Amino acid sequence: MEAIIEGLLFASGDRLPLEKIAEILEVDKKAVKLVLNNMILNYKNSKRGIMIREINQSYQLCTRFEHHEYIKRLFEPRQKQGLSQAAFETLAIVAYNQPITRAKIEAIRGVNSDSAVTRLLDRNLIREAGRMDAPGKPMLYETTDEFLKSFGFRSVGDLPRLEMNEIPTVVMDVPID
Repeated sequence: MEAIIEGLLFASGDRLPLEKIAEILEVDKKAVKLVLNNMILNYKNSKRGIMIREINQSYQLCTRFEHHEYIKRLFEPRQKQGLSQAAFETLAIVAYNQPITRAKIEAIRGVNSDSAVTRLLDRNLIREAGRMDAPGKPMLYETTDEFLKSFGFRSVGDLPRLEMNEIPTVVMDVPID
C-alpha cells in the first residue's frame, strides 16, 4: 500500500486529500492515515531528498526544506521580492484573527493596509473568505493552504500560542519564491 500511495502522491504533484487516497485504494480512511503517518516518519528518519507533508488533511510529496538552495538552481532565477515588514504584520494578524476584515486589520496595525493585503492576495498567502453580515458587507480574509505550506504548518492550529497582549511575530523558515 505504501508504494501505491507514494506513486499517487508523486503522480498528483499537488496535495491529495486523505478521502481521495482512501477512495482510490478502496480502504478505510483510518487505515490510510496510519500508513501515511508511518510513511511520514520513515521519510523523516531517512537521508532522502523528499518528504511527505500533511496540509489540512491532504498529503503532498515535497523536497526537503534544507535542499532549497540546490533545487532553486534547477530553475531559472526569478526576481521576486520578499515580503515587507508590513506584509508580515498583516499576514500574522490575518492568521491569528481569521476571518478578518480589512478595517479590523487596519485597526490593529493602526495604519492603512491596502498594499499589504493586495501583496498577500497576489502571493496566494491569504484569500477572500466571503463577506461579513454587517453594514457595507465588508470582505473577510483568511489564510490559504499556500500559507500553511510556505511556513511549514499542517493547519492553523499549529500556529504558536500567543500570550495576552503579545504582538504576533512571523518567523519565516522557508523563502517564499
